[in-house]
Amino acid sequence: MTDEPAVFVVDDDPSVRRSVVRLLETAGLRVEGFGSAEAFLEREPPDGPGCVVLDVRLSGMSGLDLQRRLMAVGRPMAIVFITGHGDVPMTVEAMKAGAVDFLLKPFDDEALLAAIDRAIERDRVRLREHQALEGLRARYDRLTPRQQQVFGWVATGLPNKQIAAQLGTGEKNIKVHRARVMATMQAGSLADLVRQAERLQLRPGGSTPHG
Repeated sequence: MTDEPAVFVVDDDPSVRRSVVRLLETAGLRVEGFGSAEAFLEREPPDGPGCVVLDVRLSGMSGLDLQRRLMAVGRPMAIVFITGHGDVPMTVEAMKAGAVDFLLKPFDDEALLAAIDRAIERDRVRLREHQALEGLRARYDRLTPRQQQVFGWVATGLPNKQIAAQLGTGEKNIKVHRARVMATMQAGSLADLVRQAERLQLRPGGSTPHG
């Protein structure tokens, strides 16, 4: 994965699209332009941080429809909306759905660049959090089924004796499994383990939504 940010400009007005692309290239950004939401969706997802500068009103799929589609397919991206026809309900919908900013045409170049900077930083944070969660899931998947069960019960705060009763085994076995869970998950304390369980959405007994 590259750390070089990419900006994708989606606008069906060729003159606006070219103008924004030139501005961003002059600012030293890696940029690609698309004339429709459908054309953008055909592109492979970026392998690093980035954002979309997206016109609300497009021929075909609208900008708001594209925002919803990206979320639905698990491809969240930081979005800066631009429009010449903005209204309050549209702005509220876009921002509630996670848009970074909403700029009315004609917009100030510096305002756009500042919005893009914020969007890229937000996407960097999202990627870091995603990578951390993937690492957590990988460690969880290295646990044995029994250790996963113990993890789930430990995170609820049950003492070893009660966990042993839940699982029909001895307290000494639970202590061994618990130590292995702590080591595999790289948890420095019970509080760390509880936070990890929350991030994994771990249920008592060890099952997770993804597994």
